Amino acid sequence: MLYHVRMDVRVPRDMEPAAFEALKATEKARAEKLQRSGEWVHLWRIAGAYANVSIFDVPDHDALHAILSTLPLFPFMEITVTPLARHPSAIA
Repeated sequence: MLYHVRMDVRVPRDMEPAAFEALKATEKARAEKLQRSGEWVHLWRIAGAYANVSIFDVPDHDALHAILSTLPLFPFMEITVTPLARHPSAIA
């Protein structure tokens, strides 16, 4: 099942810079692993914001939640999920 997911990151201003850099490195490694597995199909940065739009391909809602909750930045994210269905006019 495909999902359109928007993630807006809101890191506390008082987070130590070194801790934040370590957290971002861990987040990047996790995102790369999920992309290699085929679960995180597309990942786009939203220009001008600390946010992204992604497409996930996972079996169901519970699987998506399980994946999102493992992201190191998850505690600092506002996430909007939209389940997707094939459009009848799509040619691909």
